[in-house]
Amino acid sequence: MRIDADEIFTYGLNTMNIKALLTAVIGLALASLPAFAADLKVGDKAPDFELTGTDGKNYKLSEMKGQAVVIAWFPKAFTGGCTKECESFRESGKEIQKFNVAYFTASCDTVELNTKFAKSLNLDYPILSDPDKKVAEAYGTVVNGQGVSKRWTFYIDAEGLVAFIDKEVKAASHGADVVARLEALKVAKK
Repeated sequence: MRIDADEIFTYGLNTMNIKALLTAVIGLALASLPAFAADLKVGDKAPDFELTGTDGKNYKLSEMKGQAVVIAWFPKAFTGGCTKECESFRESGKEIQKFNVAYFTASCDTVELNTKFAKSLNLDYPILSDPDKKVAEAYGTVVNGQGVSKRWTFYIDAEGLVAFIDKEVKAASHGADVVARLEALKVAKK
């Protein structure tokens, strides 16, 4: 079926009505999107999560009250920047462990892939896996189901509130940067 311009005008769908209709549809689509990390701010309650770590344990944010939590999202296991970031965390592990903090790296890779990755790097901390991307979406590191997470790190205080969001992570020095940020946030030491 073919409709020409005269038929469109006849049915009242002139250019102005089409623009108004498109504007309304786009507006409704944007309004229905979930809140992203751009909306997650310092002082907000951190979205709860339950994710499986490469050590086989399940970690739930709501069960970590009373201590700070660092969750450093990375895009993809076995890639250059992510390898540097995870190694940096390992190299700074003794310094990070001086604080009353649970710390993790996390990706949208499967537990199996992250476990192989963690073993290949001899990591002394768990990588959390979020293959269905629900937690990553809640934190805004994955938008509209995109394939990989952004490299962002969330610092959550002992009360479960967002204390800081690092959206400019430097993979090679990230472990030392986390130590410095925990100091700056005055996270209690053990």
